Amino acid sequence: MKSRINLLMAGLGVLTLPGCKAPQAKEITSPNIIYIFPDQLRNHAMGFWNEEGYRQQVRFQGDPVHTPHLNAFARESMVLTSAMSNCPLSSPHRGILLTGMYPHRSGVPLNCNSTRPFSSLREDAVCISDVLSRAGYDCGYFGKLHLDFPTPNDPENPGQYVESRRPAWDAYTPESRRHGFNYWYSYGTFDEHKKPHYWDTNGQRHEIREWSPLHEAQEVVSYLKNERGQRDSSKPFFVMVSMNPPHSPYQSLDDCMEEDYSLYKDIPLSDLLVRPNANAAMDKAKSTPYYYASVTGVDRAFGMILASLKELGLDKNTIVVFTSDHGETMCSQSIDDAKNSPYAEAMNVPFLIRYPEHISPGVDHLLLSTPDIMPTLLGLSGLEEKIPIEVQGENFAPLFLGKDTSVKYPTGVLYFQNLDGEKDADGLVQNYFPSSRGIKTARYTLALYIDRERHQLIKTLMFDDENDPYQLNNLSPKEHAEVFTSLCKEMGAKLKEVGDPWYESRILDHLLEY
Repeated sequence: MKSRINLLMAGLGVLTLPGCKAPQAKEITSPNIIYIFPDQLRNHAMGFWNEEGYRQQVRFQGDPVHTPHLNAFARESMVLTSAMSNCPLSSPHRGILLTGMYPHRSGVPLNCNSTRPFSSLREDAVCISDVLSRAGYDCGYFGKLHLDFPTPNDPENPGQYVESRRPAWDAYTPESRRHGFNYWYSYGTFDEHKKPHYWDTNGQRHEIREWSPLHEAQEVVSYLKNERGQRDSSKPFFVMVSMNPPHSPYQSLDDCMEEDYSLYKDIPLSDLLVRPNANAAMDKAKSTPYYYASVTGVDRAFGMILASLKELGLDKNTIVVFTSDHGETMCSQSIDDAKNSPYAEAMNVPFLIRYPEHISPGVDHLLLSTPDIMPTLLGLSGLEEKIPIEVQGENFAPLFLGKDTSVKYPTGVLYFQNLDGEKDADGLVQNYFPSSRGIKTARYTLALYIDRERHQLIKTLMFDDENDPYQLNNLSPKEHAEVFTSLCKEMGAKLKEVGDPWYESRILDHLLEY
């Protein structure tokens, strides 16, 4: 790949326990896939960015977090500096991830709750799990889904929602909406990290009193070991693990492990909030040690899964991805919203991928969009011919594998922000308002915001990320007219290419020139 910087990797032996089955890599030629994406973990919150070989590849200072397992995993992986969550919000990202389609096509333009009946993963969409299941994979989903419109379908209380809160956010996903996942241990969305619950494959609810990432890691390990006959060991497996932390709340020891919090509790906020755009005077600043503690706990849970793969001799034939659905501003730009913005802290997510003897370890500056992930994973699995025709992302498998230098690097990726649209007499949201669109290139970030009534431009954010990596100086379009015009032209072309509502309605067509 262009701009690849190879890193030295220590050779690791495969451990096989006495009595264990021979490594499946010798029996199954298709690679296994484990895709782990904790919620709200920004790219900057990984310790290796402060290490030799990595800090030289980025313009930011890494957060002072303890992530020993991620640090070691990075040395064995291709690490992307510039993976972007195009619509940095939980449900829209997940819809894009599973379908390879942008929010206006996936069916999920907004976070899913019971006031938004139109925002729910399309039942007819062909998801990555559908493709892999049909190709002979055993597919398992663990953790947070947050892709269904909650309905009164509680398996234990027919005709009732699964929670009393209104609007309802949590949801039970029936078998008909699991899109090829034959093993299920999941929930919609629920934010009590030490009191999680899960519905299993048969719809039975499990109330757990354990920090959710550790519990989910244990369940994944059990699945890998097939302790309860959870999977067909004659098939390759595809596992998605969506841990909720470091998603809020991050305010007390109810939200993280005490041993992790102890690493940060006595460090001054000025030494934790190292980004110069962070406002330590905000009330939210007190959450920083809890957020970092959650990141460290996620790292431990990730390490448990990696150790099990190695123990079982499965690591050599398993593609492992570590990423997130969106980032966390954590007082940067003095805003309370952790996500749903074009700022680097919200959009830029981790993306580490390991596939031994196929993907060379190193660092790459590929601008990866969320829709690219599905087709790329299918390409890496040898299923490029099975990529659904509706997919809007690019298959970058040839670049990762170093087999095709003709595949071009994207020059820019899109940014989307949607808000609630009109409501009916019952308060149900009927549609969405496409409040902002933007573009991120290797050097610049641009976002345009419009008003609801006339769709006229009301705000512009434009940053030179090369010379202003913390986005402290909002550039004037008039004073930087050439750059602004060029970015608008590229944004308009991309919005047209994907059929976005801004193109369909010709919003700001005097600037974007569709």
